[in-house]
Amino acid sequence: MKSTQYVARQPNESGFIHYGEAEHQVWNTLISRQLKVIDGRACQEYLDGIEQLGLPHERIPQLDEVNQVLQGATGWRVTRVPALIPFQTFFELLASQQFPVATFIRSPEELDYLQEPDIFHEIFGHCPLLTNPWFAEFTHTYGKLGLKASKEERVYLARLYWLTIEFGLVDTSQGRRIYGGGILSSPKETVYSLSGEPEHLPFNPLEAMRTPYRIDILQPLYYVLPELKHLFELAHQDIMGMVKQAMQMSLHAPKFPPKAA
Repeated sequence: MKSTQYVARQPNESGFIHYGEAEHQVWNTLISRQLKVIDGRACQEYLDGIEQLGLPHERIPQLDEVNQVLQGATGWRVTRVPALIPFQTFFELLASQQFPVATFIRSPEELDYLQEPDIFHEIFGHCPLLTNPWFAEFTHTYGKLGLKASKEERVYLARLYWLTIEFGLVDTSQGRRIYGGGILSSPKETVYSLSGEPEHLPFNPLEAMRTPYRIDILQPLYYVLPELKHLFELAHQDIMGMVKQAMQMSLHAPKFPPKAA
């Protein structure tokens, strides 16, 4: 696993995580800015989730506050983890309806982008849609499949996750909208993803599994769901059969330059 400069905060005996004033200020800057950017760009299911969560603006929320809403809505909860976790732990958590949240927040110097998922990315980017039964069901199924998958199969599942849960778009009656948490927690990518610059393709799980990606650039390609309920339907299809099929086919040529050494 890669190393990280960030250290997740530990809770005290009563489960409360203390953050400094500067950290609360970073949260306030991020959430205030991003709520403006996602207006008219995020899908309605995500906006409904934001409303349900009622996230504070002036301070970093405690995980228990988020859990009260998630457990009531879909039975999910968030669980504190260190900054980076192994694939195995990730799948174990999702399979037990727990979403991992690293309890640190980015520094002011990395306000616009950091490679490790911090508490803002996880809570603001992903938790709103975990109030949605379709999204929750897909994420739960994904975890259970990942737990049983081989190391090679997990690479294909990772691409599916990246191009749906992290960087997915969806068509709605109001127009094309964002549901991927990796986009919705990034001001730059929120605007870019719906611009004319990147390529948009109709979502196809097999094609997504064959699409290489890089985590450190704006995505050159986004897959578009016909509706969010499609994720729920996908959860009841033979995803591992698709993985095996994808493994027998070649990967698509990357739409990005190789990473500099």
